Amino acid sequence: MMARPAGSAGCLDQKVLQYEAFINDVLRRDLRAVLEQRDRLYEKMSHYLQLKNAIQSLEEAGPQRLKADVDLGCSFFVQARVNDPSRILVLVGFGFFVEMSHQEALRFIDKKTNQLTLFTEQLTKDAAKIKAHIRMVLEGLRELQGLEELSDVCRNSAAAAQL
Repeated sequence: MMARPAGSAGCLDQKVLQYEAFINDVLRRDLRAVLEQRDRLYEKMSHYLQLKNAIQSLEEAGPQRLKADVDLGCSFFVQARVNDPSRILVLVGFGFFVEMSHQEALRFIDKKTNQLTLFTEQLTKDAAKIKAHIRMVLEGLRELQGLEELSDVCRNSAAAAQL
């Protein structure tokens, strides 16, 4: 480890604090936002897949009247009867519902889940990049402070224990 001039210790501490603040205030916040966005997309995919399973169950049951409990909100349920379950309303985005046949809905769900999968893969890549940036800044901090890498410390202590 090299000796540093006395005045540079304060400057070094200030730089370390700036890098730590950057990690905590920017990188970790960005990582959290990306992961939350990815989780919301996974939740949407889950809803679409549940709808797909329900449609497939309806097709297997054939054309018959359907009875269901409908949640009006705040866990307040009412019984509903559907005379013709051959057409359903599907949320296509931005609060818009479109009436579709079962086959149209299944095709839409496949396209939508493929699109959401692409988005989640991109968000996963973005999260990996942010994690790499965090690791790089932490490595820079370690070098700034003149600390040994943790794996080096473990190897040195293991070698000393064997002696």
